[in-house]
Amino acid sequence: MASTTIRVSIRTRDLLQELAQTSGRSMQAVVEQALEQYRRQQLLEATHAADAALRAHSEAWAPREQARRA
Repeated sequence: MASTTIRVSIRTRDLLQELAQTSGRSMQAVVEQALEQYRRQQLLEATHAADAALRAHSEAWAPREQARRA
């Protein structure tokens, strides 16, 4: 797998190193897991925002609610 270098603060590097050591995983694995969790969180937040916007328009929300209850 190809890799690259990124710049982070010393504090971030130290935290990453600590997390890797305490979890028994590599720093790369910790970063990859953290990014995947962050990506999922962003997707969930966007989904919730879209859902809230849809709920705000009752004429658009009603068919969705009917389908969900069916």
